[in-house]
Amino acid sequence: MKQLDLSADVVALTRALVDLPSESGHEGPLADAVESALAALPHLAVERLGNTVVARTELGRAERVIIAGHLDTVPAADNLPSREEGGSIHGLGACDMKGGVAVALRLAAELAAPARDITYVFYECEEVESERNGLGRLVGHRPELLAAEFAILMEPSDAGVEAGCQGYLEAEITVRGTRAHTARAWMGVNAVHRSAAILQRLAGHTPERVVIDGLEYREGLSAVAVRAGVAGNVVPDECVITVNARFAPHRSLKEAEEYVRGLFDPADYDAFVVTDAAPGALPGLDRPAVASLVAFLGVAPRPKLGWTDVARFTELGVPALNYGPGDPSLAHTAGEFVPVEQLGQCERKLTDWLR
Repeated sequence: MKQLDLSADVVALTRALVDLPSESGHEGPLADAVESALAALPHLAVERLGNTVVARTELGRAERVIIAGHLDTVPAADNLPSREEGGSIHGLGACDMKGGVAVALRLAAELAAPARDITYVFYECEEVESERNGLGRLVGHRPELLAAEFAILMEPSDAGVEAGCQGYLEAEITVRGTRAHTARAWMGVNAVHRSAAILQRLAGHTPERVVIDGLEYREGLSAVAVRAGVAGNVVPDECVITVNARFAPHRSLKEAEEYVRGLFDPADYDAFVVTDAAPGALPGLDRPAVASLVAFLGVAPRPKLGWTDVARFTELGVPALNYGPGDPSLAHTAGEFVPVEQLGQCERKLTDWLR
């Protein structure tokens, strides 16, 4: 089993994490290493559910804070092993979010007597469908482990605060026709041609910009897949368009579905089925715990454009924000990297606040 040295500096630890592959669904070896390293620390109580590892201080402090980060990455893109270049660590997951995980592991190792009790959560399957999400499994099976006054999600935020997050909805819009031989195409109804109205509506749509607590959330609506056809000489009798919507957190899931569905004329399609969805999270900048950390960091909060598990904490009634090293626009790219300076900055700031 690969061993992690939590006494190493945050740069060396980030490289060690990157060099231990953990694509979604294959986090086992990394979860083993994280569990083993944390279990060696006498000030932590460690538990594991699947490939999710939870470590807690039990000091009886008046306040408990959760520090969470996901262990998985998207698939590799010829970006392993890690390398240090130009003041940054490059490699798969360096930005999203092994740099943030390294910071959290360093805090776990160094803060034996913090001013607040801390629950560290290192979880699996964040980058895939929501029912596999390790944090979601904790909500369903061990919700008591997520009881806290505040949560920090170590998502890349350029070492600044990104508040709240967008919700997302994925739906399949099905347009049907009638099969025919392409030599006698007039005897059929081409479902792909019929779907033009749906695609034109998507192409012409102007997403809304919604301001909440002074932060502007930009919505998005995109066709991300089109599935049709059975053979080169057959008129397609079905076309399925997969639509992905990113919506501002002022909308509930029901309102988001009604909004997206309402953009299309029911006469232009035969079925509209939501296949995956998750609510967003309001910024909550007026919540005392959030305001306290934002003031301590001395940064101007920005909106989180994308979905993160901040939404899951919000549903539990735990105020949360995104704070971690790395540029979020680099997440999932082949050339992702995390600046060394931001790794050190996040570690120092959180250490000072937690002490």
